[in-house]
Amino acid sequence: MASRRSFLKLGLAAGLAPAVAPSIASAQGAGRVVVVGGGFGGATAARTLKALEPKLTVTLVEPNATYTACPFSNNVLADLRSIDQQQFGYQGVAKAGVTVAQLSATAINASAKSVTLSDGSTLAYDRLVLSPGIDFDWNAIPGYNEAAAQIMPHAWKAGAQTVLLRQQLQNMDDGGLVVISSPANPFRCPPGPYERASLITYWLKIWKPKSKLLILDSKDAFSKQRLFQNAWAQLYPGMIEWVSLSNGGKVTAVDPTTLTLVTDFGRHKAAVANVIPPQKAGAIAHQAGVADRTGWCPVEPVAFESTLQPGIHVLGDAAIMGGMPKSAFAANAQAKVCAAAIVNLLAGRKPQDPILINTCYSLVAADYGISVAGVYRPNKGVLADVPGAGGVSPLEVVGGFRGQEALYASSWFRTITAEVYG
Repeated sequence: MASRRSFLKLGLAAGLAPAVAPSIASAQGAGRVVVVGGGFGGATAARTLKALEPKLTVTLVEPNATYTACPFSNNVLADLRSIDQQQFGYQGVAKAGVTVAQLSATAINASAKSVTLSDGSTLAYDRLVLSPGIDFDWNAIPGYNEAAAQIMPHAWKAGAQTVLLRQQLQNMDDGGLVVISSPANPFRCPPGPYERASLITYWLKIWKPKSKLLILDSKDAFSKQRLFQNAWAQLYPGMIEWVSLSNGGKVTAVDPTTLTLVTDFGRHKAAVANVIPPQKAGAIAHQAGVADRTGWCPVEPVAFESTLQPGIHVLGDAAIMGGMPKSAFAANAQAKVCAAAIVNLLAGRKPQDPILINTCYSLVAADYGISVAGVYRPNKGVLADVPGAGGVSPLEVVGGFRGQEALYASSWFRTITAEVYG
C-alpha cells in the first residue's frame, strides 16, 4: 500500500511539470504549429510547444471562450460542485505566448498544410495537432438523436447537458427510477458511468432515499468493477442495480416521449434517463482524413503522428492509443510528449521513445475515492502497458485510505487545471 501511495503521488507530480526535458531553442527548430481543440490535450500541447521552443509560432484554434471540464462534472450532479467551478478561460494560454483563435476549424487540407477557419481565413502550418475530443454516433441507438438528448441527456460533454441532468434529478419525485445507459468500449472516460452512478446515488441517499438507480450496460465488465461494486454494497445497499450485456443490458432503442429504454429482454421506464451513446472522434478529424473505419484516429506511438496523414498529430480522446485509455490525465501526458517530439522533428532530430503515466481517479462518495494507474511505452507500433507497473486501489483497506484517495483526486484536478489554464 505504501508503494502505491508513492506511485499516486508520482502521478500527481507528473501534472506539475512537463513530462519531458525542454529542448534547446534553435533557429532550425522554429516553425508554425496549429493546434485544433482547447481541451486538456490541445491546450497542454500549445503551452508546452511554446515553453519548449519560444521561437515557434503556435496558434490554438478553439471556438469557445470558456472550457467546461468533464473530469469532476459528475460532482455537479451530486451537488458537490457548481458548474462554474468546472469552467476555465484561455487567458493563461494566451499569456504563455500562444495565439488563441476563437473560431472553429471547418476544413483541413493536408497536402497544402492549411486549416480553414469559420470566418473564411486560413492558417498555414508546418505541423498540425488535432485534439478535437469526441462526437456522438447519433445513428447507433434508434430513437436517440440530438433532439432526444434534450429529454434524455447524455451529459458526456460537460456544460448545458450537465445542468439539464442535474435539474431533472432535482425535479424527480422521491421513489423515481434513474436509468443510465452505458456504451460499449471504446469511449471517453471508461470509469465515468460508474462514478456517475455512484455520485447520483450518493445524492439520492440523502435527498430522495426511496429512489433507485439502474445501469443498463453494453459490456460484461467495466473499469474498477470490483472496487465499485464493493463500495455500492457497503454504501448504497439495494439502491444500484447493474445489468450486463449478457443479461440483457444493451439498450437497443429509446422512446423519449415515454422515457423508455428498450433492451432485448424488456422495457425500462425511467423517471430520469441518462443515455450515454457510442462515440467517435470529433468531426474535424474525419474531415481531415485521420479517422479510420472505427471512427477513431490511428497514430504511431512516439510522436502520435497520424498513420493516415503525415504531418498531423492526434491526441486525447480522438486517438487510438493502444492500451492507454481516454482520459484527461492521458491527454495531458500525450500532449507533453507530442510537443517535445514536434520540436525535435522541426529541428531535424529524431524524437525519443516516451514513457507515459495515466492515473484515473473516481469518487464513489464525497469522501470515498478509488483509482487505477498505468504505465505505457511504445511496443510493436502501439502504446502498450508496461508489465508489473501501475495497478488499482486495494480492495481491503484500513483507516482513512479511501478518504485520502478522494483528496488525491481533488488535488489532481486543481493541479492539472491550474497548469493547463491558469
